[in-house]
Amino acid sequence: MFEAVAFLIVGLVLLVWSADKLVFGAAALARNVGISPLVIGMTILAMGSSAPEMMVSATAALDGKTDTAVGNVIGSNIANIALILGITALIKPLSISSPVLRRELPLMMGVTLLAGLLLWDSYLGFYEGVLLFVLFTVFILAMLRISRNEKKNGDAFIEEQESEIPEGVSNAKAGIWVVVGLILLPFAANMLVDNAVVIAKIFGMSDLVIGLTIIAVGTSLPELAASLAGVLKGEDDMAVGNIIGSNVFNILAVMGIPGILNPSVLSEYAMGRDFWVMLALSLLLVAMALGKSRSINRFEGTFLFACFIAYQGYLLMNMSA
Repeated sequence: MFEAVAFLIVGLVLLVWSADKLVFGAAALARNVGISPLVIGMTILAMGSSAPEMMVSATAALDGKTDTAVGNVIGSNIANIALILGITALIKPLSISSPVLRRELPLMMGVTLLAGLLLWDSYLGFYEGVLLFVLFTVFILAMLRISRNEKKNGDAFIEEQESEIPEGVSNAKAGIWVVVGLILLPFAANMLVDNAVVIAKIFGMSDLVIGLTIIAVGTSLPELAASLAGVLKGEDDMAVGNIIGSNVFNILAVMGIPGILNPSVLSEYAMGRDFWVMLALSLLLVAMALGKSRSINRFEGTFLFACFIAYQGYLLMNMSA
């Protein structure tokens, strides 16, 4: 068991590190060939934090663990709101001023409700996966159009996002990091999933619960790092934007992968229990962000974090469900 835990931690570290290097190299290459910083920020950087979830989801689906893949999506979205925004708001209250983010929030709610509709029958099919990917493409194109318009008005979120794009990186160096990321990312994902399954069997955890707990929290680490970095630099919109974008990407792109690769019957608990937690937290985020104060204060951050601890505790007490 200790060996499995050690390999799981190594796999998790490699997964996060290789995803970061892949995104760094890809963004630098895109900038070098003349792609607009706005396009890079709204595509490569925005999707980059969800790269671990995407790779783990694909690996789990190919291993016949679709429950783990779907659990990773739901669990990551729950962790993004309750754990990451909770911790971030505890460090510094978050103000939300970007018009782009206020438009993304209703989209996030719509996508969340769509996930519930698709999971209602506890089956994720091939055509449902295709639908999610088509909507993902539409979402990216729509956000690019909205962002171009808001950039003219000096939207802080777009400016903060563009400032994250690496400059002065040679094509050779960027290319090396892309190759390293492409090689290590699937290797790390396999290591993480394989050893998570070993641990799950030892403790009698279901495939769904392992996706909702260890894997979900682990693959959310890039979002935690990005949000903490954003708030420490005074870029509140970036910290919140990373979470909203990641939640949308997780449902449209990450959940679409197992539907396409391994259409399967899912655990009834995914819809009957965990979806409702994700939906409730999403509604809570919208209420905070679009309310009168348009902020998340320390009290609200404490409440979000407490919700996460309570939910994880419940899962660990019902590991076989």
